[in-house]
Amino acid sequence: MLDCSEDFSIPDLMERICDRRKAETEKGTVADYIPELASTDPSKFGISVCLADGRQFSAGDATTAFSIQSVSKVFTLAIALGRYGDGFWQRVGREPSSNAFNSLRELEARNGIPSNPFVNAGAIVTTDMVMAQSMPAETLAEILHFVSVAASDTGIRIDPSVANSEELSGHKNWALAHVLAAYGNLRHACELTLGTYFHHCAIEMTCEQLARSGRFLANFPDERPLVPSDRVKSINALMMTCGHYNGSGEFAYRVGLPGKSGVGGAILAIVPRIASIATWGPGLDRYGNSLLGTTALVELSEALGWSVFLGGSRTLGVHDIQSRRCEARPFAVSKNAKVGSIGQMT
Repeated sequence: MLDCSEDFSIPDLMERICDRRKAETEKGTVADYIPELASTDPSKFGISVCLADGRQFSAGDATTAFSIQSVSKVFTLAIALGRYGDGFWQRVGREPSSNAFNSLRELEARNGIPSNPFVNAGAIVTTDMVMAQSMPAETLAEILHFVSVAASDTGIRIDPSVANSEELSGHKNWALAHVLAAYGNLRHACELTLGTYFHHCAIEMTCEQLARSGRFLANFPDERPLVPSDRVKSINALMMTCGHYNGSGEFAYRVGLPGKSGVGGAILAIVPRIASIATWGPGLDRYGNSLLGTTALVELSEALGWSVFLGGSRTLGVHDIQSRRCEARPFAVSKNAKVGSIGQMT
């Protein structure tokens, strides 16, 4: 554990955490089964923290863009819950899974009802529900608009090369979609739902953008809510129990925070009412979660006492240099947002 004194500095802590990650000899394995991600440098590491008072601290490769992959499932879940409320759970469960995130066997055993919205089958159904008879371009515009508003940044884009790479190599996702369709749990054609799914997983962000986008989940006291507080509670609960696939229990035990990982190496972690944190380390552990990101969050959580199971934080006397204030812009999500104003689907 890192030493915490009364004169503790979050920027200094983050720099030390970053230096430790850069010095690690074991950095994990990149997601080479997605060809476009295979060449990512596993030695890269970035971290960014947004606090409730608007300050933002960053270290390492925090301004380098990466593919957020499954972290996008948090945003599609927020949209779907806003649209369907508790009716959403008629098509998706909310239980952790002990199987791989792309398990066909589990989906068959559950008669086409995915275990939760964060396994691939659950995220495909969530995407199908967000589409709501719209075409992929319109749905992607809505998702990008939501993310852009959450991050206070209209420069967020989809990387079409990553989306196309996933579409060509994601054979298990195609199989999952067809099984879902066979059980009547897909309302759109497989190619339309999966095309939308692959593209929102290919959203490209930096740690700084991703940390800002998670502010609505931290439920900051003075923040204008993007989604109702009861939905925030539901999403955080699922991030805690299901956000790291079948490594979710280990993450909860070691870090003690709701979090969502992606195979691009990103982790979005939430300290309710205190902070939104994003890390990026492309090397993955055996569960498909960022190895460096996880160990960084263990150190950060321990040093600041941020685990939700401790019920407090050791942040007295915090001082800051070179902080950047997060802009607070009005939250509004328009279903009629135009693709061209945010990003293009190819």
